Amino acid sequence: MNLDRNYLQQHFDFYKNQLLTDTIPFWFPRSIDDEYGGYLLMRDADGSLIDDDKAVWIQGRATWLLATLYNTVEQKKEWLEGAKVGVDFLLNHCFDADGQMFFHVTREGKPIRKRRYFFSETFAVIALAAYAKASGDKEIAEKAGSIFGKCIAYASGEIKLQAKFEDTRPAKGIGVPMIMMNTAQQLRETIGYPRCDEWIETWIKEIETYFVKDDIRCVMEQVAPEGSIIDHIDGRTLNPGHAIEGAWFILHEAKYRNNDKHLISLGCKMLDYMWERGWDKEYGGILYFKDVYNKPVQEYWQDMKFWWPQNEAIIATLLAYTMTGDEKYKSWHSQIHDYAYKYFHDKENGEWFGYLHRDGTIAQTAKGNLFKGPFHLPRQEWYCMQLLKEINF
Repeated sequence: MNLDRNYLQQHFDFYKNQLLTDTIPFWFPRSIDDEYGGYLLMRDADGSLIDDDKAVWIQGRATWLLATLYNTVEQKKEWLEGAKVGVDFLLNHCFDADGQMFFHVTREGKPIRKRRYFFSETFAVIALAAYAKASGDKEIAEKAGSIFGKCIAYASGEIKLQAKFEDTRPAKGIGVPMIMMNTAQQLRETIGYPRCDEWIETWIKEIETYFVKDDIRCVMEQVAPEGSIIDHIDGRTLNPGHAIEGAWFILHEAKYRNNDKHLISLGCKMLDYMWERGWDKEYGGILYFKDVYNKPVQEYWQDMKFWWPQNEAIIATLLAYTMTGDEKYKSWHSQIHDYAYKYFHDKENGEWFGYLHRDGTIAQTAKGNLFKGPFHLPRQEWYCMQLLKEINF
């Protein structure tokens, strides 16, 4: 395979520099809450606090990031200690009496809101597992495995969560098999867990069987239980960035399995289908929502550019290029990389703005809120740095 080594070297240097001198310093140590524990992550462009509430998702993600940096980049004492702050807050304040986690708590850790899904739990799993590997704490490792077991029960329907919709029009989403696959991958790579490979295979088959539509070159966000397209506004709505994230999860699994050809093919066609539908040919960047039949989309932010789909596309295109050598993916990677760092990166204060209008102008200046924090961007820079380090040196 003839890869452009100079291209890869340049991007390794870039991602490493951005991660360690730009992205991480924006968040840490300023975001560690020395008074109440956890992290204060709801921040404006200059890093000033806009709210002291805490999103449990982001508490878990930030904990994962610090522990992962310790495990894979450098064993800095402050990263390990910072991760423990997050672990303690998650365990002491973010679980309800019924065992389900909250979504949104006050600075002190008092509950505000629960969601009708279990993504807080999946982020707690990867956070605790990464910290357990970093610290050698066996009790935390057992806790991570226990929470993951509960996630499996939620995902399989063994434990029922409160339904969001009535049973009139049943549907299932790609989000559950996607996040469970990636959670299992990270658990496997940190502390291990029985049957990870088996579960990952199950979730990949679910995505391939029900959500990937080769006849119309599309990856659906939700489908009817038997896999058919639900021809209503919600059922037709696509999220290209989310499907592209799923594509690189599958490519990552292919890499783990010694470049499994079937999984490379599956991941690449998912990327192909949703790049074709999601890339904005006029302004660049990945659009947020599209309709499978090109009808109007209900959500008013459908043509905005959010930060995280760009992060996922950067990973997916670089991974596809390095695994296949296909110049198309190098070209796509160059396009999305150049677009994203031109328009999202805050060259004055560091990190990225989260929300742009379609033409690339800034919609608002927040760097952190209930959904954005130190995860998609630093994960992208870290993953690409690790990938290129492994390949190029």
